[in-house]
Amino acid sequence: MNPADYARHIADLVAAIPDDPQIPRAAALFTKALDRGGVIQAFGSGHSEATAMEIAGRAGGLVPTNKLALRDIVLYGGADPAELERYDLERDPGLAARILDLAPVRDEDLFVIISNSGVNGVVVELAALVKERGHDLIAITSLTHSSGVPSRHPSGRKLFELADVVLDNRAPRGDAVLPLPEGGAVGAVSTITSALLVQLVVAEAVRDLVKAGQTPPVYLSANVPEGDEHNLALEARYEGRIRRGG
Repeated sequence: MNPADYARHIADLVAAIPDDPQIPRAAALFTKALDRGGVIQAFGSGHSEATAMEIAGRAGGLVPTNKLALRDIVLYGGADPAELERYDLERDPGLAARILDLAPVRDEDLFVIISNSGVNGVVVELAALVKERGHDLIAITSLTHSSGVPSRHPSGRKLFELADVVLDNRAPRGDAVLPLPEGGAVGAVSTITSALLVQLVVAEAVRDLVKAGQTPPVYLSANVPEGDEHNLALEARYEGRIRRGG
């Protein structure tokens, strides 16, 4: 096992991903939602929540964004915090409706659901509910992994089968790329490549807004002197629709 091989593998993916034709399609859904006054609703469980954080509430990102999470059932729904300790929490499809019903969602909102495997109950059920309610849906997932394992949702469906646009993070089955002598592997891919996909989609959407003569609602870093004033003024436009706690 050579750790440098990991860096080379990532570099190859980083070079190839910008050519993905699904990126402009995803960016078009972003601009469509923003033009309608919508908010980008992002959800990921486990390590996929890191990708949702790339979308919602970060410097250089779009202001009309909101992150949904498993812990919303506690933070906004009053559930017993012990429920979050369940090892199989993200496999429970019943959580999806609870999370969605607690969210400040409007008809014009776009959803981005992130799951490397794309097979667990909560992400598949959330995707199904989102589509039933008429929202556009972008999935960020590993097509290799998702195609190679069975669904854990009662319907047998997978996240990528429900989405309007699928962004493939190109992670292998099991995510990690450096095999170990006794089996298994280290060097996960999905967090890095999914973050890159998000940033490329946002950059393309912002470029399209600028081309259309609009001023994109983009965060400044809160760690520059003018950041707070700028960000709070933009957030006020979406009062009650974006949550920055949790």
